Amino acid sequence: FAKIEISVSKPIIPFRETVIRPPKVDMVNEDLGRQQKVAVIHQVKEEASQARLSDTLHLGPDGLVTLTTPNRQALVSVRAGPLPPEVTGLLESSSELIRTLELMNMSLREGRPMDVNPGTLEDIVKLKDQLKSLFQGRKWRNAVERIWAFGPRRSGPNILLNNIKEYSRPSVWQCLDPAGAEAAVLRDLDNSIISGFQLATLSGPMCEEPLMGVCFSIERWDMLSSANPVAPPEQRDLMEEYSNTLEVSQSTSEEMTSGSNKAEQRFDSASADCYGPVSGQLIAATKEACRHAFQAQPQRLMAAMYTCDIMATAEVLGRVYGVLGKREGRVLLEEMKEGTDMFLIKAVLPIAESFGFADEIRKRTSGLASPQLVFSHWEVINSDPYWVPTTEEEYLHFGEKADSENQALKYMNAVRRRKGLYVEEKIVEHAEKQRTLSKNK
Repeated sequence: FAKIEISVSKPIIPFRETVIRPPKVDMVNEDLGRQQKVAVIHQVKEEASQARLSDTLHLGPDGLVTLTTPNRQALVSVRAGPLPPEVTGLLESSSELIRTLELMNMSLREGRPMDVNPGTLEDIVKLKDQLKSLFQGRKWRNAVERIWAFGPRRSGPNILLNNIKEYSRPSVWQCLDPAGAEAAVLRDLDNSIISGFQLATLSGPMCEEPLMGVCFSIERWDMLSSANPVAPPEQRDLMEEYSNTLEVSQSTSEEMTSGSNKAEQRFDSASADCYGPVSGQLIAATKEACRHAFQAQPQRLMAAMYTCDIMATAEVLGRVYGVLGKREGRVLLEEMKEGTDMFLIKAVLPIAESFGFADEIRKRTSGLASPQLVFSHWEVINSDPYWVPTTEEEYLHFGEKADSENQALKYMNAVRRRKGLYVEEKIVEHAEKQRTLSKNK
């Protein structure tokens, strides 16, 4: 119609990033021991050194990440961990209710009255009670009352907890008890911590996809009084060079003296404001602390899954299973329909593997099987995208690259390549080898 060429990109497939409990065995069922924890600590420290955060970042053996702002005026300690799957599912299904809860809290802080349906208040109280019943164990004691915020976009399936002993701020349920909320006082820059958490959960460190089912716990938050903020090394070198130049070319004229004084005043003001406002530094520090705390735990990728309903005859069941197995599908149920020779197969299939699935299954079964795909849930991919073979048995089983069966690594690199992020891969494996091409005469 328009007589123009249309460039169509590949379909954009959504993923989620999460953390799991530390596994006890690796991909070949060998005992991990402490090797994974040591490898994670080395990985976080290496990435921190590349980002020039090594002097302000400290990673403890228990996964506690402590980060200081560049001007050394604020310090934040964060620990990350997985949420129970039931809590994650409840938060995901209650996103609209959580968004209403956030609007009520905002109007309460601003002193503006907000008319709320009594049924909505009952649903919020019910949500709070359900969370209390799902948070079981000593680790989650009083966790519901210590919820600082939800994220991303203030209504997602991730939680920020307040574990600071000397800071008893109102929780997200303050709209249910306005009298008690007025007694508690918010610290200055409280919203900067929340903003850093929102940014960290909106794009994770694996492939800049949103986080899901992660709990970040703020263990410490100190504001260090510093009258003279420290300038960065580059600016300190520039100031020293400038002062040395002034000493060498010092003149007795009044114009030179006044000019040097003005220049020194400009450098003093620039050194004081070189890092920007403290609120912005605290947002960046909280975001980086959350990202490094996430990386200190076993990371996994979550794939969107389809529920696949297939009706097929007994003659083509084997071919249907072959297509499902080729596309990482998993059969959940198989039953025969009464009074017919048709079988009803229920399976789950990753969305990333579903393109062209219907055409392939019809071709392989000569039209005797017809699938129906409906979005179902998010599922954790079991393989570790950062796992590399280390023992002799692993090299024999997976090879030196170990990239043939790691589905999570394939998905992660595809997303990073689409977003223009760095992808760690060898383009030329043996660049020093000579390649000789001889012609057959």
